[in-house]
Amino acid sequence: MSLETLLQNYLDPYLKKTWGELQAVKHLEIAPGKITLHIKLPYPLAHLKAAMAALLQEMITAKFPGYQLELTATWQIDSHLFQPGVQNIPGVKNVIAVASGKGGVGKSTTAVNIAASLKAEGARVGILDADIYGPNQPHMLGVSTRLVTQNGQPISPVLAHGLQSMSIGYLIDPETPMIWRGPMVSSALQQLARDTAWDDLDYLIIDLPPGTGDIQLTLAQKIPLNGVLIVTTPQDIALLDARKGLEMFRKVNVSLLGIVENMSIHVCGQCGHEESIFGNEGASRLAKDYAVELLGNLPLAKQIREQADCGQPVVNAAPESDIAKIYREIARKLAGKIALQPKNYGAKFPKIVVEG
Repeated sequence: MSLETLLQNYLDPYLKKTWGELQAVKHLEIAPGKITLHIKLPYPLAHLKAAMAALLQEMITAKFPGYQLELTATWQIDSHLFQPGVQNIPGVKNVIAVASGKGGVGKSTTAVNIAASLKAEGARVGILDADIYGPNQPHMLGVSTRLVTQNGQPISPVLAHGLQSMSIGYLIDPETPMIWRGPMVSSALQQLARDTAWDDLDYLIIDLPPGTGDIQLTLAQKIPLNGVLIVTTPQDIALLDARKGLEMFRKVNVSLLGIVENMSIHVCGQCGHEESIFGNEGASRLAKDYAVELLGNLPLAKQIREQADCGQPVVNAAPESDIAKIYREIARKLAGKIALQPKNYGAKFPKIVVEG
């Protein structure tokens, strides 16, 4: 088998397609004792390059002893199709919603760490806090900014940890309750999404409130979604509500990207004893029932809570921790699923207006 054939047959772990099918090999040069390779993939992989180079070097050494690999790995993130009849958001290529059936399962923590993970992998990322009644993202991002809006003028997103962010929490006093009816909340969500001057985002992560109410329906009908990620715990009660969320998004034709199980297991900090406080493999059974992928299991860990309370996502605060690695793996799987969707070629061309 030639080296070119070996590379063309390499199965990408996140796309489940060969590099030949993906046309990923952009340059291959073989010189005495040296192989120069440039690959280009449709998802960000900054943290993956070193591991990929080591794996490829091992493959090459087995077939071609004495050759050293010089790898250049780049990526291009395209806009992909969303539900029909919905306008795209200017400055945003792809939109991922993070949802849960009930509160308290770690959805907002998961959303901000996935956003931070995609940023760490090299993507341009924003996060939209869609929980109008209880916005948490300003605190989780460590931001105390108060924005002043002007009628008709786009709102500049708040930058935090390299993320572009927007939340109703930036526009109101943190002590002020939002005593609004459903239509007002839906209108506010659309304004936050469309009146924010997002700057060339590869991914916009939307942190939804729990449940299956007005916000979720507005999102499915008015906001261009590439898919939704469901967060749950293994507890039976949480799974019951997660099923409702999965059913709702399926009925409104929003792609189900996968499930994340939070608080899967607790490891005692004193003795190392592992205990499944909220039950075993609940999300695994749910994923099987709905034929969606379980993208990752996160432990019940004090570190995650402490970093969130301090306004430092654990992915940024402890990037080499096991927890950060789990979040980055989930983020890569999400990016891979988006990359497999049909491309939105309409986003590449301007609107043509014919005037008489």
